Amino acid sequence: MRRTIKVYLGDEARLIGAVRHDAEGARESAAFEYDPGWLAAPDRFSIEPNLPLVAGAQFHKKVRDGSIFHSAIADTEPDGWGRRVIIRDHAKRRQEARRAGLEPDPRPLGNLDLLLAVDDLSRVGALRFQDEAGVFQRAFEEGRRTAPPFVELSRLLAASRAVETQSETSADLEYLRGRGTSLGGLRPKCTVVDEEGRLSIGKFPSVADEHPVTKGEVLAMRLARKAGINAADARLVESDGAAVALIRRFDRPDQGGRLLYVSAATMLGAEPNEPGEHAYTEIVDAIRQYGAKVQADVDELWRRIAFSILITNVDDHLLNHGFLHVTRGQWRLAPAFDVNPFPERARELKTWISEEVGPEATVEGLLSVAPYFRLSPKKAKTILGEVEAAVAGWREEGRSLGMTNTELEQFSEAFEHHERVAARRASGLASSSSAPDKT
Repeated sequence: MRRTIKVYLGDEARLIGAVRHDAEGARESAAFEYDPGWLAAPDRFSIEPNLPLVAGAQFHKKVRDGSIFHSAIADTEPDGWGRRVIIRDHAKRRQEARRAGLEPDPRPLGNLDLLLAVDDLSRVGALRFQDEAGVFQRAFEEGRRTAPPFVELSRLLAASRAVETQSETSADLEYLRGRGTSLGGLRPKCTVVDEEGRLSIGKFPSVADEHPVTKGEVLAMRLARKAGINAADARLVESDGAAVALIRRFDRPDQGGRLLYVSAATMLGAEPNEPGEHAYTEIVDAIRQYGAKVQADVDELWRRIAFSILITNVDDHLLNHGFLHVTRGQWRLAPAFDVNPFPERARELKTWISEEVGPEATVEGLLSVAPYFRLSPKKAKTILGEVEAAVAGWREEGRSLGMTNTELEQFSEAFEHHERVAARRASGLASSSSAPDKT
């Protein structure tokens, strides 16, 4: 089977190129080709570094269990939770067809099916995919909202719990299908429209949670903003007694439209599942090559690493960092997202500070790369002090979110540790014998 899917940009639906997909049995391949009109446009730009502005088909080599698509396109695929819902829905439909005496579609879901299963309205970033019939995918059924409103959170939560416990109905799967996101892993979540009509991501507690994960994420995001970090807007809302984290989508600006988004993995040309480690110093290199405001974003990145170290945010892989397109192939760091304290994890970063420092989440290691970030010792210590001062108020901030003392204590190992002491000492906030406040 061979298909050609046109690729457009933004609400104005500007044609960029086409994805050419071939499938022969279980074997699939894909290529991307820029449209001649895009290549001739004065404001053209490449949608990722590995897709230069040249004529003709450009092929992408699939690495292990990675995507068959180029990374900028793969960044819009459903995440682990979204894939889970789509695959379960497909299986449920096949079962129901058999019960009805019908012959189900024998073709298994392929990579293109999954890519096109995300609702067009809520697909991350600004890339849009149009099928051969001229319909943007995934199109919504008539009479069905593309993204559910805020008031339907309880229904979303119930449907998500049913999927987690493998007790979902066809109605649950139909309700959730296509409404997942690309910004996250296997945890239950869904795109919703908040009270102000803005797209947000609702993140639900999991039945497997051993501590209040959603509350911890909102706490971290609130502290990040107090630490001077450009972080996505986050708040807690209650639904049927459960704390739902509501994260506003930063790729949908206040004035409307869609912003093109790519992950840091895409910017570095790194396959998310390939072996080997990547470092923040590589992101610095990418910012210097493609950044619209280089030193401002390099400073911001250093601040984010400091924050991750001090709150034990150790799930900081390259898909949890991203970039937004500004103009003519220039990019800015996207607001911070998926920032979580992990009290039960070893203190090792997924993205290394540098190849020399390795994965250890230490203040000493971070300070050692300050020259690479072109930070003077004074500025590095100032930033570190600002981050530490914000993190020091984690209990007070948690209480303002309604967290109980028991819930706060479940996060204490993530916030109270020797690197906090090292940060205070290095920034001059306290003597070497000082310890983080545990009151």
